[in-house]
Amino acid sequence: MPLRRLLPTAAMFVAACTTSPTPAPSAAALPRTRAERTNYLETSSYADMIAFVDSLKALRAPIAVSELAKSPLGKSVPIIVASRPVVRTPAEARALNRPIVYVQANIHAGEVEGKEAVLAMLRDWSFSTRPTVLDSLVVIIVPMYNTDGNDKLAAQARNRGAQHGPEMIGERPNGAGLDLNRDYVKAEAPETMGSLAAFNAWEPDLFMDLHTTNGSYHGYALTYSPSLHPAAPLASFTADTLLPEIRRRMKSKHNTETFPYGNFTGANGRESLTADVKSGWVTYEHKQRYGTNYAGLRGGISILSEAYSHDPFDKRVASTRDFVQEILSYVAQNRREVMTRVRAGIAAATYAAGSGTAFPVRARFNSHPDTQVVLVERLDRIADSTRLTQPGVPRGLQRTGVMTAQRMPVVDRFESSLSRTLAPYGYAISGEWPTARELLTAHGISFRVLPAPATVTGQEFVIDTVNVSGRPFQGHREVSVDGRWRDVSRQLPAGTLVVQSGTRRDLLALLLLEPESDDGFLTWNVFDASLGTGKVAPVVRLTAPLR
Repeated sequence: MPLRRLLPTAAMFVAACTTSPTPAPSAAALPRTRAERTNYLETSSYADMIAFVDSLKALRAPIAVSELAKSPLGKSVPIIVASRPVVRTPAEARALNRPIVYVQANIHAGEVEGKEAVLAMLRDWSFSTRPTVLDSLVVIIVPMYNTDGNDKLAAQARNRGAQHGPEMIGERPNGAGLDLNRDYVKAEAPETMGSLAAFNAWEPDLFMDLHTTNGSYHGYALTYSPSLHPAAPLASFTADTLLPEIRRRMKSKHNTETFPYGNFTGANGRESLTADVKSGWVTYEHKQRYGTNYAGLRGGISILSEAYSHDPFDKRVASTRDFVQEILSYVAQNRREVMTRVRAGIAAATYAAGSGTAFPVRARFNSHPDTQVVLVERLDRIADSTRLTQPGVPRGLQRTGVMTAQRMPVVDRFESSLSRTLAPYGYAISGEWPTARELLTAHGISFRVLPAPATVTGQEFVIDTVNVSGRPFQGHREVSVDGRWRDVSRQLPAGTLVVQSGTRRDLLALLLLEPESDDGFLTWNVFDASLGTGKVAPVVRLTAPLR
């Protein structure tokens, strides 16, 4: 059963530390992460993380700590706002006129380097005697988003079969069994509801989500991705300008190879680990259920970081740390340009009445991908098929460290397979749909409730076919519909929800409400009671003002 959704209270944004200056503590007095203390043999527990953050507060770090959410198992998920001067509220952050950056780690709790990297960075920024990103940015950090999964420790071979340590790590789902990185549309987890509330309050210019890969053997310490949804306003800038510059810096300053995220994939799925020649490099889905894709649809910059799972733990932490630092340094150095671009991204997601621009509601891989050189590591079979040569490597195989540069299609962009224009005057949702109302509020999409019946001129969607997934996914059977739009003039009853256009959430509203969207409310069973051949979907596109 889905969790009962809980909206965070305003208290989640109340500061928990002082602003008065104090001498920098000695290096010996500064806290160390569990990974640092154990020479990267172990990763931080929830208690370790809380103790580390409490130590920063006790040393009067320039941070404000509050609660993002309460996990299904009752753990408080901390959200940390770091800045010099200290920032306590979104209004104070905006008054500084700096970029606001939101960095999230540990959404999949077995992918552990992100939390270790951000905690150590937060310490070092806070007590550096030299200027740091905290003097140019407001940095919001959620170091352990999946607190429940983090402490469900088991052997790496069980919880993360394709990862090189540490020996004991947490698991992917949260305490309710949900994959939090598939929850950004349906928002069933309290962590997601807290995250959406934080997005709505702080409106970050840049969102980063820190992960670890799980699969192919390649020559990159870290792979990355912008928002993959083809409607995301700043996806092209992120993919073609920002991230190539970060790739250059990672190579020139850290001698670290990076590349757009993907896996070696052929016509029949992921390719054999021992195939000498790979057919192609393919990224993941474009859908907004994923945090990085979702955040990009809100108008800002959005970046996925994926440390290489087959590198040792300490190297994964280092590459993640360097990647985050270089991105934040770039934003700090170019803060005026970044803020200007984000304003343009928000404007591109906001439509005036009568806008005729079409946007993709369904998408597919780009039919003409680039061909690029990709570094491929060769794996060899050994005589003893039962022997484990390295944690995370299948038995009977061994890494060689031999890289070949192979030219292949790199499929990391999407194109529209079905586009729709925004309804000129917004949308009306007729009928009793409490879940839709709750989700609109969670996503920050404003609406009003008709106090009396009103006549509308618009378009309604007549359903020809209802397609229901044969397999459950995250507690749902995904739904899609095919049909046709027809012009209509009709009376809507009192209680109808009306989402009007002209706000920064217009693009998001289109993708969540359009019946044909490939990842909207209809997909996640919100409107199941109204679906059937010949029936009319409850979402009406408004082509004229209400009267």
